[in-house]
Amino acid sequence: MLAIRLMRMGSKKNPSYRIVVKEKLSKRDGAYLENVGFYNPTRNPAEVRLRMDRIQYWMEKGAQPTEIVRRLINRYGKQAQETASGVSGS
Repeated sequence: MLAIRLMRMGSKKNPSYRIVVKEKLSKRDGAYLENVGFYNPTRNPAEVRLRMDRIQYWMEKGAQPTEIVRRLINRYGKQAQETASGVSGS
């Protein structure tokens, strides 16, 4: 089973996260199938970059986001889609 989850990056006491698609039972920082976003909670406001087209693709294939990733998608997913559509429309 696949999961869309956070993978910790960054240095000690300065976390940033990749949002990745990986096997549900694999280690937090282990191998992953695809990097679909980035999250940096230490910035004000938090920096979030999501590739919504790839997230939708993996969710259609059965990948389930963790609770925190689901919140990030709900909060920032619409902004990511509007930004992507604005760039391609120019």
